Amino acid sequence: MVLRSCWKSRHKTSCRGPAPCWVLLWFCVTQFVLGGGALGETKNVVQKDAEFDITYNDTVTSENQTIYAFNHTVSRNKSEGVRVTVDVSQGFESPILFVVRQKQAVLSFQIPLILRGLYQRKYPYNHVGRTLCQPPTRVASETQYFFVDVSTLSTQGTNYQLRVSRVESFTLHTDKKFSFTASPSQPQYFKYVFPDGVDTVIVKVNSDMTFPCSVMSIQDIQCPVYDLDNNVAFIGMYQTMTKKGAITVQRKDFPSNSFYVVVVVKTEDEACGGPLRFYPLRPDELIDAGNRSKIIDVIVTPAIKSEVYVMGMLFCLGIFLSFYLLTLLMACVENKRMKKSEVFQIPADMSPAETASLLGKNGDGQTPASPYEYGSFADNGSTLSSEAITDSATSTDNNYGYVGQEPFKRRPILNHLHHLAIRIDRSLDSVGRSRHESLSSVEEDDYDTLDDINSDKNIVRTKKFLYVADLSRKDKRILSKKYQIYFWNIATIAVFYALPVVQLVITYQTVVNVTGNQDICYYNFLCAHPLGALSAFNNILSNLGYVLLGLLFLLIILKRDIVHQRALVRNDINALECGIPKHFGLYYAMGTALMMEGLLSACYHVCPNYTNFQFDTSFMYMIAGLCMLKLYQKRHPDINASAYTAYACLAGVIFFSVLGVVFGKGNNVFWIIFSVIHILATMLLSTQLYYMGRWRLDSGILRRMVHIIYTDSIRQCSGPMYIDRMVLLVMGNIVNWSLAAYGLLERPNDFASYLLAIAICNLLLYFAFYIIMKLRSGERIQCLALVCILFTAVVWGLALYFFFQGLSTWQKTPAESREHNRDCILLSFFDDHDIWHFLSSIAMFGSFLVLMTMDDDLDTVQRDKIFAF
Repeated sequence: MVLRSCWKSRHKTSCRGPAPCWVLLWFCVTQFVLGGGALGETKNVVQKDAEFDITYNDTVTSENQTIYAFNHTVSRNKSEGVRVTVDVSQGFESPILFVVRQKQAVLSFQIPLILRGLYQRKYPYNHVGRTLCQPPTRVASETQYFFVDVSTLSTQGTNYQLRVSRVESFTLHTDKKFSFTASPSQPQYFKYVFPDGVDTVIVKVNSDMTFPCSVMSIQDIQCPVYDLDNNVAFIGMYQTMTKKGAITVQRKDFPSNSFYVVVVVKTEDEACGGPLRFYPLRPDELIDAGNRSKIIDVIVTPAIKSEVYVMGMLFCLGIFLSFYLLTLLMACVENKRMKKSEVFQIPADMSPAETASLLGKNGDGQTPASPYEYGSFADNGSTLSSEAITDSATSTDNNYGYVGQEPFKRRPILNHLHHLAIRIDRSLDSVGRSRHESLSSVEEDDYDTLDDINSDKNIVRTKKFLYVADLSRKDKRILSKKYQIYFWNIATIAVFYALPVVQLVITYQTVVNVTGNQDICYYNFLCAHPLGALSAFNNILSNLGYVLLGLLFLLIILKRDIVHQRALVRNDINALECGIPKHFGLYYAMGTALMMEGLLSACYHVCPNYTNFQFDTSFMYMIAGLCMLKLYQKRHPDINASAYTAYACLAGVIFFSVLGVVFGKGNNVFWIIFSVIHILATMLLSTQLYYMGRWRLDSGILRRMVHIIYTDSIRQCSGPMYIDRMVLLVMGNIVNWSLAAYGLLERPNDFASYLLAIAICNLLLYFAFYIIMKLRSGERIQCLALVCILFTAVVWGLALYFFFQGLSTWQKTPAESREHNRDCILLSFFDDHDIWHFLSSIAMFGSFLVLMTMDDDLDTVQRDKIFAF
């Protein structure tokens, strides 16, 4: 044969000169020698016509090669899978290579099949089953041939068993469960075709077995199909799973209107949170994987239609817009009530004498002594004489009491304060410009030195019983500007915080869509409805309540602010001298924080995972902190923390939150440091609150502490001077020390939620103390505030119930998190966590209303009759 080809080549090519002819002759001789040698080493190739569903027991060596020829009929309207199963006995020196040659694809694998795990561990498998790729055919029916080649380099004969069978249930049907068994060396995949009228489906895979860990993949109809542990992530969408897995598939992503559902069992369970095998002593040592078969059920169900999306959005808008409607109705009712009460109001241009007569004053402007009359302070109630302060400090012991005591009545006015008559004919512009420039309304001309002013503060703030008038001496307009800084600071923080967050989560979503890795984001995959590029639109939409209700709260505060400013312009005595001093800066900050919580929670739910969980909690810390500051500001407007100090402390909290999420898991050193800082901060804050800021943290602090302990506890046994404050602070220390001990002992994995629990516990404790002290002081809670309290408490209870359902958790692996996934429960669109969003936004809005209305009963009470606690 070689000589014949050379002879033909010689006669076809003309010899132009002796050199080309000798070259061609030498080439022919060489080919003859080499060809003869090759013929001597040629394998014995045997081709067999094989049939389906027959097991072939044969032996293969390096000297023979077997080719099995199969044929089957492929129909365009019927999909039928073909599966090749090979089993090789133990004890062979070289692997056996199996090559399946098809019309449009080639599949090859060796026995033993070596699959690698973590740290390059090697797991051999001698029993392999693979499903052949079935490219679509364009004709109605055709016969296709494929061949299975078996070869090896082993000189010893190796027995094997080959079986090719049809997969009758290769095509999955809608809403019909199908069960099968898979293993690392025997992956399974099936075909699904979108029926008419269905554009989106949910592929659900379930198993009663937690382990072995497996991977579920959705791939387009093309060859090859990536169905091994080391290549299943190359294409399509995929996710790890233990007991549950679900992927939402849209028709628009698959031009052929069909796709493969691939299920692969992993060689190790570490990716699903399982135990990790020991590391082999020798790197090339093969590890027996044992039995890793898993029984799995798969079902494909249609997803919701576009009408459900519309219903979900209308429902969400309807719930929160109803609050706008209710607020509008209440505003109309309040406006009518105010118009009716204007008949009884004092005209702004009424003379002081006429005003005094209407208020029941004597001719000299003094108020008759009565246990229910209210005194005032000269100069807009913002300045007290030293005599009045001193007398107040010495007389309040007999005028403050609790249940069952006479002091429940209003404090009798003192004779030496009668000369401080109410002056309502002054306007806001009558205040000197110098008082606009200072944060304190205390006139410097009343004191000789700065030490006198500090001494005056010590006299006022260290009285045994304080009143709001004692702590609202600074100019109200200066304080309003001070508290407006809260709003402007949080607005600035929101802009700088939100923009990078939005950019980051968009990148996360893009990565998920491009790579198909469903393990990046911790969704509730059984109720994750995509829209556009978003994978879980329902989880984002449900955060709309925070934004809308936060905006509504801002509008309510704006309305109150305008009404209050108008009252000040017309010199309304109640606005000037009565009630809790009204500063709206913190309210504006709270409303802005609620809106930002909605925005950042929506950003977090674009791709929820542990790296961006602080987006969802940062403004929760701020809301809790601002609420506590507002509660404290109500009775202590002059000594409340500045915006810069407050936000610096909140920044420290968020800083520790990030450190705890990144380094806190199982880190004893971190928990010790945090617990010490927590306890020290609690003690410092307790001291600050107990002494109303009239203490110094300097080198003499220890000496003063020893002196107080010696004089008050050793030399004479005397109780605390401020009993109410002591009770609150002791309870607060018990709670915080307990939380610190719990964190140190248990070291919870979810540090961010643990930190948020600390803030909420302190807020609830302070709120309960405030309500109790308010009732003990003889004050009452009006009907609107009481309704808000009861409504908010019920909604918080329901919200927490849905919050603790735990549909996913990034504290575990993605596969373990999916075990908590559940179906939608509201309108087939919202899950439990969405309902938490609804209810918690309403509860936060209600909590803000409680803070806003709980002291409305004091709007007509003089501030020197309102207890500070």
